[in-house]
Amino acid sequence: MNGMALDHNTSSQEEFLPHYLQKEDPFASKLSKEADIVAGFYLTVIGILSTLGNGYVIYMSSQRKKKLRPAEIMTVNLAVCDLGISVVGKPFSIISFFCHRWIFGWMGCRWYGWAGFFFGCGSLITMTVVSLDRYLKICHLSYGTWLKRHHAFICLAIIWAYATFWATVPFAGVGSYAPEPFGTSCTLDWWLAQASVAGQAFILSILFFCLLFPTAVIVFSYVKIILKVKSSTKEVAHYDTRIQNSHILEMKLTKVAMLICAGFLIAWIPYAVVSVWSAFGQPDSVPIQFSVVPTLLAKSAAMYNPIIYQVIDCKFACCRSGGLKTLQKTSSSKKSR
Repeated sequence: MNGMALDHNTSSQEEFLPHYLQKEDPFASKLSKEADIVAGFYLTVIGILSTLGNGYVIYMSSQRKKKLRPAEIMTVNLAVCDLGISVVGKPFSIISFFCHRWIFGWMGCRWYGWAGFFFGCGSLITMTVVSLDRYLKICHLSYGTWLKRHHAFICLAIIWAYATFWATVPFAGVGSYAPEPFGTSCTLDWWLAQASVAGQAFILSILFFCLLFPTAVIVFSYVKIILKVKSSTKEVAHYDTRIQNSHILEMKLTKVAMLICAGFLIAWIPYAVVSVWSAFGQPDSVPIQFSVVPTLLAKSAAMYNPIIYQVIDCKFACCRSGGLKTLQKTSSSKKSR
């Protein structure tokens, strides 16, 4: 009876495996030991920088939590997602790369796949909400002034519910999480698109609701913002100093959001392209050694955002100090007259 149960368990697990892993150990690394060590060191550096950077962002934001604007609340949520990817996910893959195989079994594989997809989806939907906030603030002032802090918290609840739903759907039997082709990491089982019509429907739904639709909203929002800024720059110059300062702050937040979205998409689009090609292309058409590069690039996305915050903040501080000096000179010249 135990032998029959073991055989049934093994066969049920093989149903979730891509065809290229069914006849061999799915958790054995397909890379050289040297390549695994290099990848492990790379992810270690990325994980440390990401943890320190996003932890710093969250800590500094908590010092002024009652003064955070809606867009800044979304930025903190993005830092939470990036920190979650670094703390919850990266240790699994780092240890596996150094061990030259995935050592956490099927339960660890599904947990790792779920956590990576959950926090990744949360990051993208957060950036989608931020882009819409920027679009309303810059292009539709009447709606933009209506958005308050409590609306941001409602958006947070929607973001987490959305990410939880799509990350958990595979556990309902519609999809699955499986080892990556190179063996030392886990992700959505993209090969399901070649296994059945239901698998194709699942993969296409994931692609549309968790990649294409959010990306389209982000691109639309920032294209409209760029066009609006070009047409309204001269108008803002005629307003008083208070309105000009408010406009500068909104543009600073917009620049931060645009750079964050660009960094995220640059990091994740190569991985998405390789995954879609694996799902709908010819079997074995993506070399295993090639598939690891987009995966490592995607895992670095969580490190960029704290750097972007600091660069923009430094520029904004310089501009602000320069503006203050100009105002002080103007006021002193008026007094001397």
